[in-house]
Amino acid sequence: MKIIYDLSKLDSSIQNEILSNSKYIKWFSEFPTKLLGIENDAKTVKGKKLNITTGIQYFVPYKISGKNVCAMAGIANCSTPCLNTAGRGAMGSVQLARLRKTLFFQQYFKEYKKLLQKEIKRLVTKARNKNTIPAIRLNGTSDIRWELLIWDIMVNSHYEYGVKWYDYTKIANRIIKDKQVYDLTFSYSGVKDYQSFVKKALDNKMKMAVVFRNKNNIPSEFMNIKTYDGDETDARFLDKPSSIIALYAKGKAVKDTSGFVVD
Repeated sequence: MKIIYDLSKLDSSIQNEILSNSKYIKWFSEFPTKLLGIENDAKTVKGKKLNITTGIQYFVPYKISGKNVCAMAGIANCSTPCLNTAGRGAMGSVQLARLRKTLFFQQYFKEYKKLLQKEIKRLVTKARNKNTIPAIRLNGTSDIRWELLIWDIMVNSHYEYGVKWYDYTKIANRIIKDKQVYDLTFSYSGVKDYQSFVKKALDNKMKMAVVFRNKNNIPSEFMNIKTYDGDETDARFLDKPSSIIALYAKGKAVKDTSGFVVD
């Protein structure tokens, strides 16, 4: 078997882990067959009670793949407490599966788009069979400007199949032509160097997700704006405009002291 991905930009420890295991060598000699996890995530599965069927894509975040897929992670200081470390994402094989998807997107974009369109149809079929709304979140653990890459796919799937596209982002100046197609929620960080971006998001009247350390100690207001429990569902496109979405820390974020997590 021949590895079909360029692994040269990966950390040497990751390269060694792949090349020393026959199962992983096989993985990296093939394209993935799926991109979306559909209702197999502890958070997105909560959409069932709202008649929403959600598909979510997880990449390896920040610079793990050799290219940065989280443009603001360095400034916001969120790479260490990233959701990538929460739940099943902390397992080695899970991380390598996410790495393969990331490299597939970066190195075989034409093929990636073809597979994504198949995945959209798979999700829509599942949703139709259950009479639910199909929703897709591509930035499960990344912050890519999909509106610049696959806007035609997003628009067509929304108006033809009713797909709701949504994501969290730390990029405050993203311009979405049609917010019915793609809904964005800004992700807060208290890091000093990031405050100009927080202000820009507030000025742009973006919804804002804030991670609190203790779910039993979430305030009723934050920055003089009413907070709503964001862990009840991941369907952020249902939230009110200009609201604060309260989340609680998971994985390594529980011990974060950078300012990303609010006490």
